[in-house]
Amino acid sequence: MSRKSTAMPDLDEMSWQIIEQLQEDGRRSYGAIAKVVGLSEAAVRQRVQRMTEAGVMQIVAVTDPMRVGGHRQAMVGVKVEGPLEPVATALSEMPESVYVVLCAGTYDILCEVVCDDDAHLAEVLSTRIRSIRGVASTDTFVYLQLRKESYRWRAR
Repeated sequence: MSRKSTAMPDLDEMSWQIIEQLQEDGRRSYGAIAKVVGLSEAAVRQRVQRMTEAGVMQIVAVTDPMRVGGHRQAMVGVKVEGPLEPVATALSEMPESVYVVLCAGTYDILCEVVCDDDAHLAEVLSTRIRSIRGVASTDTFVYLQLRKESYRWRAR
């Protein structure tokens, strides 16, 4: 999710209820949400707009890569020599990357990629990721079966 510079709205219990309704069904109407949470349709619309403009949430269509042509998914652990930002930027610009995060631990960056097949994954790894200036080494974790993918969580 991209970060916006708009001031972050307070996430009160009502905002979390709206988020949960949209996590269940991102196409749920403001009117239907309003009935569940006890606000007017206009109030729900305003809260959703404020949260999306602030980058708190986004409403998107989530696809299953295995059903739309991406038959090989993998997580690539990247160790970097030097500054992380240029490597993270280069990884983020690759059309195959769907998730790039700077992290602590064994790897400096984790990059999830979706490729057409094993040959495409090999090309992405060997000619593109490993050729980025600053990449010291990579470890690739090929997904055999996705057991859980959830976008439903709540800060406690």
